[in-house]
Amino acid sequence: MTTATPVLLTVKEVMVTLKVGRTKVYDLIRTHRLVSIKVDGCRRIPTEAVQDFVRSRLGEAA
Repeated sequence: MTTATPVLLTVKEVMVTLKVGRTKVYDLIRTHRLVSIKVDGCRRIPTEAVQDFVRSRLGEAA
């Protein structure tokens, strides 16, 4: 059985992935450091956006 990677994540899933709180995720969205979209009023974050955010943070740390 193959487990597909989700294309869009909820704020809660991003919180778990990045190990940060809800306020921090919304702060990253508000400051355009994390891309998001709204689907029927629900905030969703592309998996690729989370990966890009982590890559950019790793680049800054190097």
